[in-house]
Amino acid sequence: MNPLNSIKGVWILGILLAFILAVAVNLAAGASWLNFQMLEFWRWTHIIAGITWIGLLYYFNFVQMPAVAAAGADSGGPGPAAINQYVAPRALLWFRWAAVVTWVSGAIYLSMIQQFANAFSLGFAGGFDASYGLPMGIGVWLGTIMLINVWVLIWPNQKKVLGLVEASDEAKAKAKKIATMASRTNVVLSIPMLMFMVAARHGLVF
Repeated sequence: MNPLNSIKGVWILGILLAFILAVAVNLAAGASWLNFQMLEFWRWTHIIAGITWIGLLYYFNFVQMPAVAAAGADSGGPGPAAINQYVAPRALLWFRWAAVVTWVSGAIYLSMIQQFANAFSLGFAGGFDASYGLPMGIGVWLGTIMLINVWVLIWPNQKKVLGLVEASDEAKAKAKKIATMASRTNVVLSIPMLMFMVAARHGLVF
């Protein structure tokens, strides 16, 4: 059976390949063949989930929304029904739960390295920490706002737009505007969020 024929197979193959390469690199560096810790599990879970979340956020804003608008404006075309019926609900499923996994795994990671309070207090917990706590804090608060936007504004309103819940045409039009503005706000917030989270590991923003 070809693992590339299923999403589950792709995930398993990717994880297996990462494990094999990690063992090979550890042996080449003269370390233990397996130097795995739970801290690393949560860090990589956070990174992979975050890539999935932000990647889908960019897909919605840079690909799907313009495509749906173009399909709707094309009087002789197939229309946006296929995207709204088959693509959007599945993409939104991955999108909203990737957001949750990103936030939760990040919170667990920060707790394990004893930086949770430091980050969420913007570096003021136990003294001002501008080298890690402040940039990481900016990143985690922006990410928290984005998570709230996903579950409070984007998903409830998208359910109305896609017809997953009953709504009048007027309510759908209003919901579409709210979901679009919240999604585009998240795109704006994602840029400084990523910049400051990376900066926290390297000590400098630029």
